[in-house]
Amino acid sequence: MSGIAEGLRAAVGAEQVVTDPQVMEGYSHDEAEWAAHGRPAAVVRPRGTADVAALVRVCSELGVPVVARGAGTGLSGAANAVDGWVVVSFERMNRVLEVDPVQQTATVQPGVVNDDLRARVAQDGLWYPPDPASAPWSTIGGNVATNAGGLCCVKYGVTRDYVLGMEAVVGSGEVVRLGRTTAKGVTGYDLCGLMVGSEGTLGMITEVTLRMRPLRTGTEHTVVGYFDSLVEAGRAVAAVSAAGVVPSAMELIDRFCLQAVDSWKNMGLSAEGEVLLLARSDQPGAAGEQEADRILECFRGEGAVYAVRSTDQEEAEALFAARRLAYPALERLGPLLTEDMCLPKAKLPLMLERIERIGERFETRIGNVAHAGDGNLHPLFVVPAGNEAAKKRAQEAFEVIVEEALALGGTVTGEHGVGLLKMRGAAKEMGPQVLRMHRAVKDALDPRGIFNPGKVFTME
Repeated sequence: MSGIAEGLRAAVGAEQVVTDPQVMEGYSHDEAEWAAHGRPAAVVRPRGTADVAALVRVCSELGVPVVARGAGTGLSGAANAVDGWVVVSFERMNRVLEVDPVQQTATVQPGVVNDDLRARVAQDGLWYPPDPASAPWSTIGGNVATNAGGLCCVKYGVTRDYVLGMEAVVGSGEVVRLGRTTAKGVTGYDLCGLMVGSEGTLGMITEVTLRMRPLRTGTEHTVVGYFDSLVEAGRAVAAVSAAGVVPSAMELIDRFCLQAVDSWKNMGLSAEGEVLLLARSDQPGAAGEQEADRILECFRGEGAVYAVRSTDQEEAEALFAARRLAYPALERLGPLLTEDMCLPKAKLPLMLERIERIGERFETRIGNVAHAGDGNLHPLFVVPAGNEAAKKRAQEAFEVIVEEALALGGTVTGEHGVGLLKMRGAAKEMGPQVLRMHRAVKDALDPRGIFNPGKVFTME
């Protein structure tokens, strides 16, 4: 390991290389509680593309695997190190390089925090829609690597829909530019799109050009609905979709998650029903009011025990804040495993019902939050710390839920990525021929096999 560190220091400078075991521990894994990780040989914190190219050349020559890391907010283990690997943290590459109000683009380094980018482009009347729950901390590089989504994605799409071009280090240290900065362009294969969601297995992204939208103005209209069961809430989501309404957000939170938030933040949200649905319309003026009223009709038509269009903007913001707090609130209760499958919206009631039954079958407490508007479910498994039997049951329930999602025409991950936790399900979803295609692409762009090997899919 000392030889690796020496080579890296010679290539990028000693001040960029960390080998202190206590410091490296904080860089060795993401937030996936149950994903395995090891001790890296070194952590490198590059200052620019030249540093990244130099460290990749060193790792390629020595045959040492390398894994990219953003803010470490991932939930699949994709950023986890294995013993002897090199971790590359992009925390120092955190500049917004250019904002073009005419072209409506922003070019940034991978370490820029999502919410910081939003605040910067707002100065030029622009808006960046992808908004994962970790937006105050997660970075654009990590968002691109996992094709992150968020609350607004039901209407505005995921990260891939906003990546126009990028600079990346591939192979044995070559720097390439992929994609474009123009509004249109169809030259060659979409290699830029291929990098989005690749979870660091094809190269290291060092710069990204993102499409922006005009800054939204006006007040969003929020609809609140409480239901007696997950199935009824799922039917309400399907009804909104069948009505042709595309809300700017539609989120689901069950009573277990609301109680966890209440006990932590004392917000008083869990008294009205078993499941809370939150929906928004960002249409301006009367159109927004009409759309919100249509959503309200769908909620009431599917049996909401309480449904209302909120007139208090602060209250509405607090409800959406509670949705973002659900995951950390459950983390306080014990080791937490999160699922991330996406279903056709018409299948939501059936899938939610199956999740409840699976929890009962495996004697596992499963909380549910969801980007319900686009069918992206996040069952959350909480087990008592140190209870290995309960952990084993939860892991078995996790795998069965993956199988049920696939059986209903779903996908094993909507936004968190495959990483280490979803490899079995991903292999089943893709099938042998598509897996061979993935491996061929990996071999072509990473001939030495140093970029995050053993993640997403195996090379056997």
